[in-house]
Amino acid sequence: MPNENNRVALYARVSTTDQNCELQVTELREYARRRAWEIVGEFVDTGWSGTLANRPEFHRLMQDARRRAFDAVIVYKLDRWGRSLPHCIETIQELRSLGIRWIATTQNVDTDESNPMARLLLHLMAAFSEFERELIRERTQAGRLRYQRDFEAGRVGRTVHSRSGRDMPPNRPGKVFDREEVIVLRDQGLSYRAIAERMNLGVGTVVRTLQARSKMC
Repeated sequence: MPNENNRVALYARVSTTDQNCELQVTELREYARRRAWEIVGEFVDTGWSGTLANRPEFHRLMQDARRRAFDAVIVYKLDRWGRSLPHCIETIQELRSLGIRWIATTQNVDTDESNPMARLLLHLMAAFSEFERELIRERTQAGRLRYQRDFEAGRVGRTVHSRSGRDMPPNRPGKVFDREEVIVLRDQGLSYRAIAERMNLGVGTVVRTLQARSKMC
């Protein structure tokens, strides 16, 4: 990718409405100016958590990326892009598949294919992402086992309650699916119905999954 006349998009985020994105945006503008890059879009999410599945400006940026509206995305640092490492990797890899470079200016993270250190860092990030996914799976399995023991001991509904509050039996037939994938697909801009169709789920299941994640953020 040439270093001149790049079309770049800026992305900034703060998690509360009383914070100000101006510092991030100013730094990103200066970074682009020093390289004579053309800023074709500025996307700023204010008051949204990095793990929340419905950041409007993030969605708009990803939609423009799929239309090849720019050649690179620059952010202040990785945690402004998102606080879930698996989600960060998924979206950065999607940008790479679209031929779009991703740069975290204050951390020297750059997906430029000509940079061997950048390739190494991405491989390490992907490895850590998979490790995080495995930890989530282990915690989920441990939680299910603990709930089953509490149910068998008669504590569920009395001193112990399920996260949904419905206190259902632990081994009832149910749909097993990857909740993180639901969140990633939503972050990629898919509608509830499109996610449901892709993952063979009910729309209500998709909505409840995203609502539960939002409450955790």
